[in-house]
Amino acid sequence: MSLAGSRSRPDAPVRGRPRSEAAERAILEGVMKLLEEGVPLAELSIERIARTAGVGKATIYRRWSGKEELFIEVVRAAEPPEPELPGTSMRDDLLVLLENLRQRGLASRSSVLLHNVHVQMKTNPRIWSAYHENVIEPRRRLVLDVLRRGQQSGELRADIDVDLANDLFVGPILVRSVMRPEADLCEDLAEQIVDSVLAGLRPVSSTAS
Repeated sequence: MSLAGSRSRPDAPVRGRPRSEAAERAILEGVMKLLEEGVPLAELSIERIARTAGVGKATIYRRWSGKEELFIEVVRAAEPPEPELPGTSMRDDLLVLLENLRQRGLASRSSVLLHNVHVQMKTNPRIWSAYHENVIEPRRRLVLDVLRRGQQSGELRADIDVDLANDLFVGPILVRSVMRPEADLCEDLAEQIVDSVLAGLRPVSSTAS
């Protein structure tokens, strides 16, 4: 290893970060490689991952507390990235969020690996719970924040339960992605859902606009 030699070089601190990123990338790609080879989630030990990635186990544990956290990071890396909200209106933000959810549904359909990974996660209570806490719940809170801002701006009726409104907006895409895999995830689906739901949830004074 060149680590000892790099410590005596003045440029070592500058060069250290790229090597760190390279190690993280090698670890994530190592897990993906094992999954693509059909290795079940239950057999993905840290030792096996380290061997595949060409790193030491300590390198993995410095970045992730264990297999569950690492696996969630792998799934997150394989999915479409989190969107940046325009912040121009509640409707615009909802369109971006639902379009991202539609893209995730398409990715799960087109990727046998992602589909199998999600199935395996649901059979592992610890990983599914961690995935829900670290990935699903933050996305849900993001939608709730957008809806609350919509109530404050007068775009959403103040008497609407935002938890229920969240389900009304997000539910149709989840149904088509999970329960009806044959259903169409058309390009304008997010717009159809948002405008259809908003037709009933806007304040009365805003429906004419």
